[in-house]
Amino acid sequence: MQTFRYSSTQLQLILDQAGIYMCACPAQLAAQMMELRTLHQYQMNCMSEMPDMADSHRTIADAVFRAHALLEEALDRVLDIEGWDKTSLRMPDGLRKKRDELL
Repeated sequence: MQTFRYSSTQLQLILDQAGIYMCACPAQLAAQMMELRTLHQYQMNCMSEMPDMADSHRTIADAVFRAHALLEEALDRVLDIEGWDKTSLRMPDGLRKKRDELL
């Protein structure tokens, strides 16, 4: 994958904060995006290691790239809806309070 709206470090920050909150939807999106990045890299490696099957791997890599872009758009919208700080990716205080009460 080429350009990401969110780095792996940023996705991990979302996972760390939202993963222990009862509604961990941002964390679920972040986890799936990280898995897609792994799958994409796997396909890219396969293309170079098995050039005779490059079309198959390119097809999968392209589909993964499109799926990742859709999830990135969804994550961006969910963070807006929930009121996350888009610069620091800090969970909003209301959700942070609910999360902390559950601990």
